[in-house]
Amino acid sequence: MRPLEVWGGVECTVNRVGDAFHDQLRANGHDRRIADLDLFADLGLRTLRYPVLWELTAPDSPDVIDWRWADERLARLRELKIDPIVGLLHHGSGPRYTNLTDERFPELFAQYARAFAERFPWVERYTPINELLTTARFSCLYGHWYPHRRDDRSFIRALLNETRATVLAMRAIREVNPAAQLIQTDDLGRTTSTPHLAYQAEFQNERRWLGWDLLCGRVDEHHALWRYLLRSDASPEELAWFRHNPCPPDIVGINHYLTSDRHLDERLKQLTECWGGNGRDAYADVEAVRVVPHSVAGIAGALQDAWERYRIPIAITEAHLGCTREEQLRWLAKIWQSAQKMRKSGADIRAVTIWALLGSFDWDSLVTREHGHYEPGAYDVRGNTPRPTALARLAKELAFSMDPHHATLIESPGWWERPTRLLTGPPTPPTTFSRPTWASRRRTVLITGARGTLGSAFDRICDVRGLDTRICTRAELDICDAEAISRVIEDTQPWIVINTAGYVRVDDAERESERCYRENTEGAELLARACAQHSVSFVTFSSDLVFDGRRTDPYLESHEAAPLNVYGLSKLRAERAVLKQHPDALVIRTSSFFGPWDEFNFLSIALRRLRAGEEFVAMNDLVVSPTYVPDLVNASLDLIIDGERGIWHLANRGSLTWYELARRAANLAKVSTVRLEGRSSRELSLAAPRPIFTALGSERGLVMPALDNALERYVAAAA
Repeated sequence: MRPLEVWGGVECTVNRVGDAFHDQLRANGHDRRIADLDLFADLGLRTLRYPVLWELTAPDSPDVIDWRWADERLARLRELKIDPIVGLLHHGSGPRYTNLTDERFPELFAQYARAFAERFPWVERYTPINELLTTARFSCLYGHWYPHRRDDRSFIRALLNETRATVLAMRAIREVNPAAQLIQTDDLGRTTSTPHLAYQAEFQNERRWLGWDLLCGRVDEHHALWRYLLRSDASPEELAWFRHNPCPPDIVGINHYLTSDRHLDERLKQLTECWGGNGRDAYADVEAVRVVPHSVAGIAGALQDAWERYRIPIAITEAHLGCTREEQLRWLAKIWQSAQKMRKSGADIRAVTIWALLGSFDWDSLVTREHGHYEPGAYDVRGNTPRPTALARLAKELAFSMDPHHATLIESPGWWERPTRLLTGPPTPPTTFSRPTWASRRRTVLITGARGTLGSAFDRICDVRGLDTRICTRAELDICDAEAISRVIEDTQPWIVINTAGYVRVDDAERESERCYRENTEGAELLARACAQHSVSFVTFSSDLVFDGRRTDPYLESHEAAPLNVYGLSKLRAERAVLKQHPDALVIRTSSFFGPWDEFNFLSIALRRLRAGEEFVAMNDLVVSPTYVPDLVNASLDLIIDGERGIWHLANRGSLTWYELARRAANLAKVSTVRLEGRSSRELSLAAPRPIFTALGSERGLVMPALDNALERYVAAAA
């Protein structure tokens, strides 16, 4: 059997909501960057799901087609020896002159497919329409996308149109290139239920096959959904057309997500989200992984079901998880393991696709609104150029048949295999975790500064993310003692040391400069040296106070540092010393932070005093980028796992004065601001001079959420 292949794919949905088209290629920037194709080739990918979309290529008339973008991109793929699987419609309803329920849709689409094939006769693999069933459901059963229908008749009409369009498109393509292959994708999972709703679960488990069954010519009067189709205005004659014109896929493409397996439950009081119904019963339709205490079917179940039903070669054509980085790695590793296991049992599994190479936008709302919610993929596009994440390295290791070696892959099972995933019911023992063949012993995250806000937050969030930690107090590890540092590293054998210890009292540092330099500069330097000697990754934290405040726009990583006070100078010296001792270290500059677990940060004190009717004074002349601790920790961990190095700025996007911050938080918390007073830093007679403006931006990537969003979450968590 040929080796399991690694394919890639670019999230390329161009769906319509009302009169607005939502374009993922525009959002991720790939429409403007042909150089992305070279990045994909560097990963070792030789097959790429690639869009030449009808809505973008012939937007105004079926007879006016602009091939310029496709000419350039497909020519470059040929030069790179990457075989495209061309998609002509991806979760769309077509250009404005048609839609999924239009009786002209199949012929118009086939016309476009023929024109493409004539333009590019060398292309051999196609997914004419991505996810036939899912697109029909989202557009015409649930009403999320155009034409926004919500009934079975419209759903079936859309599905029949899409499937007929696929048959006609492949017929037209094969008249140009007889060797053309159909790789037909769809989302695939199983539905479970309470006993009362078993009938609905059975129906949904049959419905999931309907697109593939129509293509394979398997829908006749003996089909489980025959009566349902007739009740939904499908005629026996048009269903017979598919039996007389079968177009079975050459490869069945399975798109599987953690949301693919569903559970139906009529206990609406316990499950307050995702309510639905069928006209007979009302029920919650939720992710099975969140409510089913035993193992859900998962990708292994989807592969097994598809192989047993069709005995057609299978590829996993989408594998993505919108989550923290180590969970993304674990999910891809799980997919790969499952595919390999199925191959050993005799199933013909051809490939696993690294989907959303450039990430995805706004899928948390099923792309029904544009609010910039981004999930990175193998690359993160939030900087000046796409930045490879740890997923890119894992993809490359798999493509070149190397054993993955990232420490986080062996730390813990994914969250979907841990008891904490469940929304309801008593705690259950963890699902059996199958360790990868490449797994070695568990590795530890070593954290200094156990009693500080940042150190304790790292310990808390690492636990949630399934990362083993050892967190040290000053008594357990004096970071200014080189021998103690080496002893703890040798004893712990960490894969990363995160330094959150140090001197933090900015004004006191002016009179305790020796202690400040010792704890902030010397300690960080000694830790960096020890980590370099032991080949351990290292991250430490710096400050916005390394800048002099003369700018009026946010400071970037490359801007000159010129601190005004002892504290800022101690941090700048630490940055330089750390990177000299450990050039691969990560140095994170951030601003003053606030969080839900610390009673003594600026916002916690402000809200507590204002609630008590006490006066609270805040500076109204210093502009900063306040940073929400959970966001800082999660973003830092993602960068650590990605193997980032050098100086990074991490702060929530936005800037304001301390007075404005307190006022905004109080308004969100519905706390009176009558006793809130703004004063200048000069009036407060601070010992340490402060820069007037220290807002942080980044030329490497804006990976933190907006400040307004962070404040809303802080107020909700602190309530």
